[in-house]
Amino acid sequence: MTILVTGATGNLGRLIIAGLLERGADPQSIVAGARNTEKAADLGVRVVHLDYSDPASVATAVEGIDTVVLVSGSEVGQRVAQHRAVIDAAKAAGVSKLVYTSVPKATTSDLVLAPEHKATEELIAAAGVPAVILRNNWYTENYIADLTRSAETGVLAAGAGDGRVASASRRDFADAAAAVALEDGHIGKVYELAGDVAWTYSDLAATFSELTGREVSYVRLGFDDQVAALREAGLDEGTAGFVAALDAGIKDGALADTDGTLSRLIGRPTTPLIEGLRAASA
Repeated sequence: MTILVTGATGNLGRLIIAGLLERGADPQSIVAGARNTEKAADLGVRVVHLDYSDPASVATAVEGIDTVVLVSGSEVGQRVAQHRAVIDAAKAAGVSKLVYTSVPKATTSDLVLAPEHKATEELIAAAGVPAVILRNNWYTENYIADLTRSAETGVLAAGAGDGRVASASRRDFADAAAAVALEDGHIGKVYELAGDVAWTYSDLAATFSELTGREVSYVRLGFDDQVAALREAGLDEGTAGFVAALDAGIKDGALADTDGTLSRLIGRPTTPLIEGLRAASA
């Protein structure tokens, strides 16, 4: 069985390949798809050119592949077209399994990130490709910039209110992708994946305090105040609004649910918040 991992040089793609190898996959059966193949030279597996924005490269990369792990693209606003190229190529090549990394409750969530993932899931369903949907919650590593800033200022300022986040480390989510790529019995499943513990931003500030050795206070911001603060920090209007909208989604509970599915898939507890932050900031 051959397994193609797209976006292989990204943070998640690299960890998925590592997870496949750790689970005993033959390195010769793994193919790393990368826009810049030189950056993938250290992965220890076969590398092919795959640019989401170049459908011809995608079609060539998918030829002869049994399983495709489609790591969602990072270019907001372009992802549906980019993902379509992979889905169409997978259908044309007759792949036996497509694994897609989505977001929590993609088809019903009001989270600002959800629409492109909802559209991608609909494309997968319409194509009829045998698929597994992994709806990944937040990556703990997303908070490293906040940790660094809080070490300097003693403040964690956000618009998340008392909303909870069931984050886990990227390695946890990568291990789940590796597991479903290698194992039978997952076709047709939609997995809501999250860390074992859903924490608040007050908990996050307390964790920052423990890691930085200084008292970190959580300052709650309203939407407009957060946009203004982000603009003052140098973000453009669109990006500032996007970030504030993410926090508003968290405040409304978009990332709060957890039912242990992730830990069951990977066969161990998910990485605790403090351990994930400590490892990522080392």
